[in-house]
Amino acid sequence: MSELIFNFIGFSLLGAVAIVLLLGIYTLFKGGNTSKKYSNKLMQLRVLLQFIAIIVLVMLAYFFKD
Repeated sequence: MSELIFNFIGFSLLGAVAIVLLLGIYTLFKGGNTSKKYSNKLMQLRVLLQFIAIIVLVMLAYFFKD
């Protein structure tokens, strides 16, 4: 059961980071006003989500180490 929870949370966080990364790359290549307005904010959000994902996964690995 704990492995299922660990996998679900891990893949959910991975999916969230991937979606924000793809949105950031899309706005970067689109250019213009959209790129100026959202590209940097999306990349900052990606870094924040990566930080959260690492912290959560390390905590889960610590508490479910058996």
